[in-house]
Amino acid sequence: MHKHLEQNLRHWNEVTPIHEKSEFYDVKGFKGGRCTLMPLERKELGDVSGKTLLHLQCHFGLDTMSWARLGAKVTGVDFSEKAIELARSLSKELGIDANFVQSDIYRLPEVLKGEFDIVYTSYGVLCWLPDLSGWAKIINQFLKDKGTFYLVEAHPINNVFENERDTKELKVSYSYFHSPQPTRWEADGSYADKNAKIINPTYEWTHPLGDIINALISAGLRIEFLHEFPYTCEDHYPFMEKGEDGWWRLKGDKVTIPLMFSIKATKGV
Repeated sequence: MHKHLEQNLRHWNEVTPIHEKSEFYDVKGFKGGRCTLMPLERKELGDVSGKTLLHLQCHFGLDTMSWARLGAKVTGVDFSEKAIELARSLSKELGIDANFVQSDIYRLPEVLKGEFDIVYTSYGVLCWLPDLSGWAKIINQFLKDKGTFYLVEAHPINNVFENERDTKELKVSYSYFHSPQPTRWEADGSYADKNAKIINPTYEWTHPLGDIINALISAGLRIEFLHEFPYTCEDHYPFMEKGEDGWWRLKGDKVTIPLMFSIKATKGV
């Protein structure tokens, strides 16, 4: 495994039990029947009843199992053994039919066979990948002919601006463009528990929107749509506010930049 991915794996194994207990993930609510999917992806991806769905970078599987509750035949993949252990435990406890596979995305063909109607991934996934070309090829490999790929993700423009806890405004601090050398981030809480004590740092890569789209096209997928939104699923900046609809926005909408995007693509059409 890539040396930086090995460090990230240590981080995700560390935070999984923290996330399990967090209000952010609300595992108790999920056990009570809560669907963790936002209305956006349910609307844009459409009816999944009876379809096979591969969820890449599924963490501990709440979204994966939410798709199962909506009728999909699901397989979730994550490189963290702690996350997959928890996902399997929850699916067994709740009687949810879901298959979970521990694997680095790039080595997934070594441990998983078959093709799927849908390949899905969402929210905070691309920054952990050093190579989008390889990622897109894996997506294409696991899609059936005329199958659907769907991604909803934080907009890469967010990576340009400072987001430390004392930041009060949008301040350009980083490059928008990809570099093979990742940025090292020291642990300062987690998005799911900002007060959590975390030891392991992370390494993250920036991928501009053009690189994301071109990787999918080069792998053989046809882009159905690209949508951009002035809101996102978490408080990426400390000066954001949460609306009644559950989305986070810049306060007062004084500055409108894209905070999130979604892509839907099709194989072999």
